[in-house]
Amino acid sequence: MPAPHSVYEAVLHAARDVIKLDCALDAEMLGTALLGSVYSVAPDDRATAVRDFVGDFLTATGGSTEPAAATIREVFATLVPDAPGADRVGHDEHGPSWTGQLGRVRPTGFHAYGDVYGDQTSYLVTYAYEDSAAGGPDHAVVILVDHNIGIVKDVFVSSAADQVLAQVRTVCEQDELTWFRDEDPGRLRDEVDTHLRITDELGDLPADGSLATDRALAAARLALLPAATTPPLDEPAGPPAAELLRDFLASPEAARAGLAGPETDQPSLQFCLGLLFDHAATLPGADPLRWSPAVAGLFLLDWVHRRAVLDIDDAAMLPQVVRAWSAYATWRRGLPAAAIAETAAEVEKLVPEFVRLYSTGERRSPATAAVAQLIAEGVDPNDSEAIDAWLQANSDRLGE
Repeated sequence: MPAPHSVYEAVLHAARDVIKLDCALDAEMLGTALLGSVYSVAPDDRATAVRDFVGDFLTATGGSTEPAAATIREVFATLVPDAPGADRVGHDEHGPSWTGQLGRVRPTGFHAYGDVYGDQTSYLVTYAYEDSAAGGPDHAVVILVDHNIGIVKDVFVSSAADQVLAQVRTVCEQDELTWFRDEDPGRLRDEVDTHLRITDELGDLPADGSLATDRALAAARLALLPAATTPPLDEPAGPPAAELLRDFLASPEAARAGLAGPETDQPSLQFCLGLLFDHAATLPGADPLRWSPAVAGLFLLDWVHRRAVLDIDDAAMLPQVVRAWSAYATWRRGLPAAAIAETAAEVEKLVPEFVRLYSTGERRSPATAAVAQLIAEGVDPNDSEAIDAWLQANSDRLGE
């Protein structure tokens, strides 16, 4: 076959064996993988890029005589029904017998599971075709939402729905650090849609998993769920920050860390506690009590270096504060003893790397590095006149 002259011909060539597949699910899996290539390379608004591509593809291939053209057009129109022209793609009676089952599924189960820390939640929906012989086996769509970064981190579609569901149930029953529940379908759809919209705008997608390749099929399946009719799960409002800080400083955890005595460096202590609360405000939910090994890592190894300028006293104080806060927050949230111990152990692993990063300054942002330089040279970063004078005095060095 000669080299394709357009991207649409290349896609037709890649889909040439679609008519040899055994069922509708296999064809939809092929179609979503092809559209995943479009999704992964789009610079932004990836969902719109896929929708526009499908519309252009349907226009460009309307008169194609390729044997697979009519079938893959029908597959794409099923996966992206809001693409321009998708509603005008008719059913090819001369195509494979399973084309009549494309998209003809019903949801059969709605579930959610995740970790006790609240870092991640996975949503699992099972589906069945109207005609399983032509459509294919019951299958599961699983969407992993990462609450620390507020995105869909992975999506995958499995053709073994019962096996996936059984494995998830077994793991959650045996691991006290995980939970499992049946989920309201509308709430599930709303939660996933919210995070998918954010994910679609990412410049770089998560490197691992099948987010790009399975996204189109997952979205088509989720669109079959009802709109949310129940409110989001109520999360009890946490205590005011001042009350929470008072309770922490009066806690046994703070006392054991040596933070409650008269000899404590109060300015550094208050500064470090302020950093913990400032960091929490940047996370979805903004709850400083939602603490975990993952959150501790984000704070100690990334955020604090990019966003804060620590003097030597602050740097010495911060590990003490984090150890005490870890113990306090995990206890106050009522996490299992294993979760409390796991978090404490992870903090101990993180502290040496925090010290190293503080010493090298390699993760400081340019702004943080500039402020640190001002302080090192005796300039008050809150004194605009002193800063102007320093800039003038160092203009040659800054130019270099």
